[in-house]
Amino acid sequence: MKLYRSLCRIFDRHRTFLPATVARFLPIMSDNLFTPPPSVRGMEVLDRQAFNMTVQVPAIKIPTKAINGLLKPLRSILLKRPNTKKVVDIPDDQQHKFLLCDPDKVVPKENLAEQHEKVLQENGVTAVPQLYDLQMGYDSWTAQEVLTAILPEGDPIKSFSRVGHIAHLNLRDHQLPHKNLIGQVIMDKNQGITSVVNKTNIINNTFRFFSMELIAGEDKTMVTVKENHSTFEFDFAQVYWNPRLSTEHERIANKFRARDVVYDVFAGVGPFAIPSARRRCEVLANDLNPESYKWLVHNTKLNKVQDRVRTFNMDGRQFIQEVVKKDMIDRCQGEDAELQDHVSHVIMNLPAMAVEFLDVFRGLLAGETLQEFRPPMVYCHTFSKADDPTADARQRVEEVLGAALPKDHYIHRVRDVAPNKEMMCVSFHMPMEVLFTQQSQTDPSEPDRKRMKTET
Repeated sequence: MKLYRSLCRIFDRHRTFLPATVARFLPIMSDNLFTPPPSVRGMEVLDRQAFNMTVQVPAIKIPTKAINGLLKPLRSILLKRPNTKKVVDIPDDQQHKFLLCDPDKVVPKENLAEQHEKVLQENGVTAVPQLYDLQMGYDSWTAQEVLTAILPEGDPIKSFSRVGHIAHLNLRDHQLPHKNLIGQVIMDKNQGITSVVNKTNIINNTFRFFSMELIAGEDKTMVTVKENHSTFEFDFAQVYWNPRLSTEHERIANKFRARDVVYDVFAGVGPFAIPSARRRCEVLANDLNPESYKWLVHNTKLNKVQDRVRTFNMDGRQFIQEVVKKDMIDRCQGEDAELQDHVSHVIMNLPAMAVEFLDVFRGLLAGETLQEFRPPMVYCHTFSKADDPTADARQRVEEVLGAALPKDHYIHRVRDVAPNKEMMCVSFHMPMEVLFTQQSQTDPSEPDRKRMKTET
């Protein structure tokens, strides 16, 4: 603030000082200008009053009657701060108001840029910016600005996931002393959020959901979420849902056409199954978690697609061996031409262990005689920490299948999960030799891959 005032005084005394020179300093000054008081650093209990402060910003005195005509043409230089008015009254002067300006773009006691001066002149206004004392408080800053000011330097809360009315955080150990304050700030600054939870462990149980701790707001975990033109209801504390996969759900569902058959092996509450059914696909959706299965059934009815979705509550391996296999055979051997003429897809969205389930396809249709059989398209998600995640994903899929992937396979980078960890999707037509070649008996000493530890 002192630097800002000093430069303005220098500029006022030395009229030949180039405006461009001052402009180079302005972004630095406004960063400091709109920084909450340093005394809030380390706060563990939220004290909103501690954020009160006064800053000086450029302001233009404008006749009240000219305000409405100037707001739009001058909008690029006006102050933009949360819950801060751009137009303020002047005590004891009803004929004029102040237009507050962005200190990055307007220098006090100096004429505006030519195009803005022209706008003022066209409206019969002659004014030179002056300094205005702006009262700022807790509501004047964003959540990011407040938390950056409070938490240890260089350790901001970069993001959180939103699931309905719940904000979901994954705090680090050294941030935990501030957890309740962090939760309160996020709830204050984000309309519609009434609960904030922190994940307390990785996903390491059979049913793929994590333990969570309420750090602010109401203890209500029943949520309603809208995604890709569908509505989902579920208990967030009992099922897996990741809003950051919305784009992936849409990307894959958009590949399907009416009358396609979709086998969703790890369906959860239906983020792939329901959009697929809305595209008039026939869907067979499965999840091992009884709670996920309950909400999967509920969501098919909620979205009015229950007639196109058959739901199952079993282990993914059993689902493929029994349900998927039988459905593939029935469609090929049936007399209904429409059943025979279809494209099928297998979605395996369990990235921590889906690759390990691929071995169930080895010899799945061995000994069967299927006329004009078309192998399914498989979408298998996986995590990779390798330097080359594409090569790593392909290699691990081929090792489990015991065969090379077709040349037209495609490997898509879904998202960065953590530093040096990416989520990938390997898409390929299941090789015919994998499905129809009789496999030798599994070595009983081979470790069971089905119950591998899962993680987010």
